[in-house]
Amino acid sequence: MTFPKAAKGTIAIEEAVLDPAGLSWISASAPLFNPGHRETPPDSPSGSPPGSPTRHSQLTSLLQDVHTTRLQQMDTHGVEYMLLSLTSPGPQGETDPAKAATIAREANNWLSEQVKLNPARFGGLASVSMHNSEDASIEAVRAVKELGFFGLIINDYQDSLPGAPNADKEGKIYYDGEGFHQFWKTVEELDVPVYLHPRYPAAQDLEPGTKWGDRKQILGAAVQFHLDLSTHVYALCSSGIFDLFPRVKVVIGHLGEGIPFNLWRADHWYNKPVKKATRPSKEDYTYYFTHNISITTSGNFNESGLKFCIDQIGVERCLFSIDYPYDTIAEAQYWWHGVDLPADQKELVARGNAIRLFKLPLDP
Repeated sequence: MTFPKAAKGTIAIEEAVLDPAGLSWISASAPLFNPGHRETPPDSPSGSPPGSPTRHSQLTSLLQDVHTTRLQQMDTHGVEYMLLSLTSPGPQGETDPAKAATIAREANNWLSEQVKLNPARFGGLASVSMHNSEDASIEAVRAVKELGFFGLIINDYQDSLPGAPNADKEGKIYYDGEGFHQFWKTVEELDVPVYLHPRYPAAQDLEPGTKWGDRKQILGAAVQFHLDLSTHVYALCSSGIFDLFPRVKVVIGHLGEGIPFNLWRADHWYNKPVKKATRPSKEDYTYYFTHNISITTSGNFNESGLKFCIDQIGVERCLFSIDYPYDTIAEAQYWWHGVDLPADQKELVARGNAIRLFKLPLDP
């Protein structure tokens, strides 16, 4: 069957969806959405107050929609193609390994069917449970080789339980240790990118008397997301993972979760003799940001910030994204059309880098 192609436009790669099975877990995080950090969906009634059940249900509807409102907005505003992925936290929010694996499999099966309905406009990033390297690797291989996904999406750390394999004392699993070497080896062999995405804190971190529990006003996209995920990214860079598996490709959104703006200072101290003599990694942070990591504009429509990132890590490592439906297609495209970059750089950020990095089946 032949599917009509869209005119060349932007390619957006951090665009969220929710499968029907996800309704069972998305409600747990819905109260944490801070309206001050999100764009109100374009069809929200004017009388719907921020944080209301109506507003949350509208967001859920937009997450579940692929082929109607989303596609109409893409056509209206010039988005050529979207890479879709399960919204956060996905399997990373499930402490039970078997249930987390089921969340990933069911979401991947559903999303692959959605993509088949219009592969000229949509592709997918696969979810994986990260309780252990083996399960993550098995689902990654299945999703890429059997279902045709173009990469993986992981929502920061994996919720687990204290004392569980790979978990720290707080019950969180990070991916910079030896227990995940097999996973990164698999990713390198599959030759697909891993998109590291933020998430809200685990339930125990929201209790009264905790850092986030007493400061819920800074939860989410404005502050907490980039603080948490940037720590994980720094840990991966400094762990030596990219030395062991140098062809691993990681993508992070929101103009790199703030890291490009701190690279000079991070390297300045990480390269001091007292650090360099004992650090696990061979290279500094800038090296990995110019060899292994790419960033996107998702939800961070800042022209001067983008230009700074291009200067720091190179235009070939900067990609366009929207963060739909948490930000609107209209706002992102309006911003992008006004961005003042040389034509060759703008083409690379808008679509060329995404086609190359994810090996997308689109005309260059």
